Amino acid sequence: MLAALGVVYGDIGTSPLYAFKETLSPAHGVALTPAAVLGLLSLIFWALTIVVTLKYVLLVLRADHDGEGGILALQALARHAVGGASAGRRWRLPIGALGLTGAAMFYGDSLITPAISVLSAMEGLTVATPAFERFVLPLAIGLLFGLFAVQRYGTGLVGKIFGPVMLLWFGTLAWLGLQQIAQAPQVLQAINPMWAVQFLAEHPAKSLVVLGAVFLSVTGGEALYADMGHFGARAIRQAWFLIALPALVLNYFGQGALVLRDPSAIDNPFFRLVPSWAIVPMVVLAAAATVIASQAVISGAFSLTAQAMRMGYLPRLRIVQTSGDAMGQVYLPAVNWLLMAGVLALVLGFKTSGAMSAAYGIAVALTMVSTTALAAVVALKLWRWNPVLVGVGAAALLAVDLMFAVANSLKIADGGWLPLVVAAVVLLVFTTWARGRNLNRQAAQAGRVELAPFAQALAAQPPHRVRGTAVFLTSDAGAVPHALLHNLKHNQVLHERVVVLQVEAADTPRVDPADRVQAQALAAGIWQVVFRHGFMERPDVPEFMKLLSYRHGIAAQAMATSYFTSRETLGTGGLAQMGRVRQMLFTWLHRNAGRASDYFGLPAGRVVELGRRPATT
Repeated sequence: MLAALGVVYGDIGTSPLYAFKETLSPAHGVALTPAAVLGLLSLIFWALTIVVTLKYVLLVLRADHDGEGGILALQALARHAVGGASAGRRWRLPIGALGLTGAAMFYGDSLITPAISVLSAMEGLTVATPAFERFVLPLAIGLLFGLFAVQRYGTGLVGKIFGPVMLLWFGTLAWLGLQQIAQAPQVLQAINPMWAVQFLAEHPAKSLVVLGAVFLSVTGGEALYADMGHFGARAIRQAWFLIALPALVLNYFGQGALVLRDPSAIDNPFFRLVPSWAIVPMVVLAAAATVIASQAVISGAFSLTAQAMRMGYLPRLRIVQTSGDAMGQVYLPAVNWLLMAGVLALVLGFKTSGAMSAAYGIAVALTMVSTTALAAVVALKLWRWNPVLVGVGAAALLAVDLMFAVANSLKIADGGWLPLVVAAVVLLVFTTWARGRNLNRQAAQAGRVELAPFAQALAAQPPHRVRGTAVFLTSDAGAVPHALLHNLKHNQVLHERVVVLQVEAADTPRVDPADRVQAQALAAGIWQVVFRHGFMERPDVPEFMKLLSYRHGIAAQAMATSYFTSRETLGTGGLAQMGRVRQMLFTWLHRNAGRASDYFGLPAGRVVELGRRPATT
């Protein structure tokens, strides 16, 4: 629970730094009256209750796909729920679109959260003295660089270090809030939802703008589900109900109590809670907390990328497994440094958290819409819940999500376009890679040679056999791999044992060991083998070969086994159905994809890579 607190709740836990302040912004044109303060607090309280507590903690965390969470895991669960019937096939396109759109939006959030969180903490220095203003940007950049530099040590270690810090942070939030509530206990009236309703009724023209600021209090809710594979649903729920939720409510209400007593505190109500002597220590603690806040979306981005890659939406990237106990704890160097470059560019471009708040929210709101829709499919088709209850509940939650999405759409011109552009680029990459792979696979079928009759022909006219085992990796175990054809053509030899191996990613996080391997012996000592792995499992081919040897008696000693892979030079024929821009993008992605030998964990000294240049018709 402590580790989950240190990673999962960093984002939403630091929202008090800026969320309530933004709802009170004079730019919204709402007069600062006691009724307005109570109305805004009521909106924040019920947003936390409905969006985070009810939707994510109590409902969405139930969508446990073999221990994994996140929008792509939910998409896979929904696809499994609708099955393969004709009705199910009609569901698959909208389910796929919802999942990919939500995933793409999450990347936009992953850029903005670290930037706005760290900047808002550093701006607390200016409360102590304006002289610190010139240090805000350099300190924010230094902290962010340090955060991305430690990612290679793994989420588990980071969580253990950050957990005690976040416990101190939430304890401080609660203590600061309680002090102010004790002096203005009337603020507790905001728990009554009628204050929220009254505020919306009295300010109909300004409500959408204000709701866009209120939404800042629940950003980070998606990270609860995205990081479920790192810590488990139980630890995340316990941390929310026992620590995070009480501390957040007390602090928001404490800020409201302070503003009720001293309206001049609206310039920075969070840091105005702090005694003057404790400003600098509080800034240091806030800085640590905001660095941790960034960890929630960074680790979520790592998990999401690994899932997308293994589900066929991204090319192979280097993955570092950072834990021997938790499969979901991974580090992707390429994603880490790309995120860092984007976050630093945002900090240098926007310069203040207030300016960046306009860009914040729209991507998260759209991700939440996708999550609600997919969760409704799972509840209806997989859990078999009452259709009427599912319909009413989904409609209510979607109404809240869409209301926040519309509210945040008002900020598109002021910076909200940025995460949408990022999401659009990511979605283009997802769809281009998936489409290009499918087209290339279809084009390859033209020259396909069936493996079974080929093995029979070799048995009738055997080539020269050499000792050892040859493993030919292929995407189609029923066809002769091009590497095998080229080896016979140029070297005119065949190993004693030939394994034609297809590694297949299942639509589940993990595969049952009993279903992991399918092997069929063909003539001439050739084996047709399919290994299956989940999208959260590392496809380690040498380990698969040990399992094959144990189950089927195929000798595969490490120093007597060679692994053959093909590296194909793309032709233009297979991609003709894509536009020119997408062809160029796919070609660039293919050229820069990681090697199969690295992705499948093949021993460096036992790999033979053969190239193939297809026709360019």
